[in-house]
Amino acid sequence: MPLHDEFGDILRSQEPLAPYTHLRLGGPAQLLAQPRSIEELSKLVQRCAREGMPWRILGGGCNILVRDEGVRGVVIRLGEPAFTAVENVGRTVKAGGGATLASLISHAARQGLAGTEALIGIPGTVGGGLRVNAGSRYGAIDQLVSRVHLLDTRGQVQLYQRSELTAGPQGNLLDDGIILAVEFDLEPDEPENILKRMRRFWIHKKAQQPLSFQRACRVFKEPRGLSAEQLIQEAELKGTRVGGAEVSDRNANYIVAHPGATARDVLRLIELMRSRVHERTGQLLQLEVTVW
Repeated sequence: MPLHDEFGDILRSQEPLAPYTHLRLGGPAQLLAQPRSIEELSKLVQRCAREGMPWRILGGGCNILVRDEGVRGVVIRLGEPAFTAVENVGRTVKAGGGATLASLISHAARQGLAGTEALIGIPGTVGGGLRVNAGSRYGAIDQLVSRVHLLDTRGQVQLYQRSELTAGPQGNLLDDGIILAVEFDLEPDEPENILKRMRRFWIHKKAQQPLSFQRACRVFKEPRGLSAEQLIQEAELKGTRVGGAEVSDRNANYIVAHPGATARDVLRLIELMRSRVHERTGQLLQLEVTVW
């Protein structure tokens, strides 16, 4: 039985993915699914496993580059209320994997709960942010997490403590599962104090990023003890352009996609940046952006 027969209400064929990413580039998904409940998501994942159909999760799209030819299989977007709610009981905030980091931060601040303001200015979702350990000079999300609700590859819901996520021979559990929700045990503070820190962090963060109207994404992970931005500047790559893709003049670890750019332009520029930095500094940069 085709997937459409069972999941027709939540599936779209050949859905363009560009509108769902910050770069606004790339081809379509063979199938885009937007499940309405954990049960529906679980059934979809199990069905894909039985049929050998590849699937992947699309979060906020801030660190995704979709190739021009598009993506085979099912792209799952957790945009429905079952996956985006943010609530708290006492000092524990629970945020859906599809909730934006901005909604988590604003909710915690309103409740007088401190810690998540360190993540202000970082785009994307809670699940995507945890997967890449989003953070800043003020702190990273893995320092705040207490528990994670995960849908495993068998379609079963599991609850893990933070200490369990990277422990044991199974490796990092986040690599294969779907992050349904994340719990944060936060410390109480006066909302006014939290807002002051948010403003200070926001000003610093925005000064280091491309302008808000630009289609851009961060490219490389930070090498241990070094700055990817500084290495790219040392290689004299700031402002370098390939087709419609350009190394940002505000932060060299970002690529900006101008009108007419293609995913191929971005990929060619990434390879140029990696090879030039390696040639000039001896450092081989690792990708932070995920290429589909």
